[in-house]
Amino acid sequence: MAKDKGSSASASLPLLGKRGSTQSPDKSKWTQRMKKLRENYPYFVMLLPALLVVFLFNYLPIYGVLIAFQDFMPGDPIFSKYTRWIGFQNFIRFFQDVQFWPLMKNTFLLCVFGFIIGFPLPILIALMLNALKGRKAAKYLQTIYTAPHFISLVVMVGMLTLFFGRYGLVNNIIAGMGGERFSYFLESSAFRPMYILSSNWQDFGWSAIIYIAALSGVDPGLHEAAIVDGATRFQRIIHVDLPAIMPMVSVMLIMSIGGLMGVGYEKALLMQTDGNLGVSELIATYVYKQGLTGVPDQAYATAIGLFNSVINVILLIIANTTSKKFSENSLW
Repeated sequence: MAKDKGSSASASLPLLGKRGSTQSPDKSKWTQRMKKLRENYPYFVMLLPALLVVFLFNYLPIYGVLIAFQDFMPGDPIFSKYTRWIGFQNFIRFFQDVQFWPLMKNTFLLCVFGFIIGFPLPILIALMLNALKGRKAAKYLQTIYTAPHFISLVVMVGMLTLFFGRYGLVNNIIAGMGGERFSYFLESSAFRPMYILSSNWQDFGWSAIIYIAALSGVDPGLHEAAIVDGATRFQRIIHVDLPAIMPMVSVMLIMSIGGLMGVGYEKALLMQTDGNLGVSELIATYVYKQGLTGVPDQAYATAIGLFNSVINVILLIIANTTSKKFSENSLW
C-alpha cells in the first residue's frame, strides 16, 4: 500500500528540465529561442529591407506565371470568372514551333562555350594576383580587371562596333594593309566569339573578387611550411592555394550550372543583325519579341520563359546532387 502511494506521488511530480528546472522541454526551447531573438534583433531589423525587396521583386510577381496556362491578352485580369484556362497548350505550341530546336541549340552553345571559357578564368586570375609579391601591383591590376564590369551593355556593344564594325578600327587596319573589309556583325560565324570573349573580358575581374577573398583566408603558416619543404611558388599554388578555395569553387560551379541557360536578351538583341540572326536568336530574345513587340502574346512568352526556368532548376538540382555525391560541398 505504501509502495502504491509512493509511485503515485512520484508520478504527480513535474518533470525536471535542465539544471533542475520545472519547465517543460517545449517551453524551455521556446524561452531559448526568444532569448536568442532578443539578443539578435538588431541584425534581424537590418535584414528586413533586403527581405522586403526580395519579396516584392522576386516572390510577389511569381503569381504572374499563371498566365502561361491561360488564353491571356494584355489587360485581362489573371483571376476572374472570365479567365480561360488552357492547360499546357502554350507549351505544346512552343515545342511544335519550327524555332524550338534552333533556339535551344543557339542558347545552349552560347552558354556552354561561355561557361567553358568564363568559369576557370576568374580562378586563374585570382591565383595569379594572389601569387604576386608586390601587393600594390596586385591591387592596381585587380582594379584594372574589375573596371570593365561597370561598362553598360549598350556602351559595350558600341565599343564592339567601333572596333569590329565595317568601318571600325580593325577593318581600317586591314584595309590600310591592302586587305578587304570584313563585316563582323553581318557574319554569323563572328557572333559567338565576339559575344563570349567580350562578356568574359567584362566580367572575369568582378567574378575573381570572391576567389581573392577566399585566398585571403589561407593560413600563412601553410606557405611557410611548404617553403621549408622546398616547394616552388607554382607547387604552393597547386597544393596550398587551390585546395583552400575548392569549397568556394564547388559552390560557384553549382550556381553557374544552375544558371547555364539563363542568358539575358539585352546584349544579344543589341548585337543582332539580319546576317547573324540564325545564331543570335536565343530563347531570351524570342521571349522578348513574342511578349513585347508586334502583337504581344504574353501568355506564350511566359510559357517559354517558364520552360527555360524549369531547365535551369533541373540543371541546378543535378549539379548539386552530383557535387554532394562526390564531395562534401553542396548548396543544400
